[in-house]
Amino acid sequence: MSKAMIKMFDPVLTWAARKYQAAVATELKKYGLRYEDLYDPQLNMDIDEAIHRLPQDVVDARMQRLKRAVDCSLKKSYLSKEIQDMQTPYSWYLKETWAEVQAENTEKAMLGTGKDYDRSFP
Repeated sequence: MSKAMIKMFDPVLTWAARKYQAAVATELKKYGLRYEDLYDPQLNMDIDEAIHRLPQDVVDARMQRLKRAVDCSLKKSYLSKEIQDMQTPYSWYLKETWAEVQAENTEKAMLGTGKDYDRSFP
């Protein structure tokens, strides 16, 4: 794609991205979730390793948010507006640890060693 096309569509894409992020934040607030709560540790072993490295209180808070979201979903209800206003869906708690795990895996790949963990699907 040429630089002129990128420059032409950049304002539109930026506007659309902001609208999409706001819509996602609204849906996450309804259930009291954070964006990083949606990462599945069973599908990505790096996420699983990063979660294991987090402090226990952060892991417990994540599990509590997930349990509350499942409870709200099963009851087909949302959190009250007061509680929704207190939620911070884009407050990152996993990003730095996940980046460390990815950097370690990149370094191990450059050295020619394998990951400490591996999973193959049949």
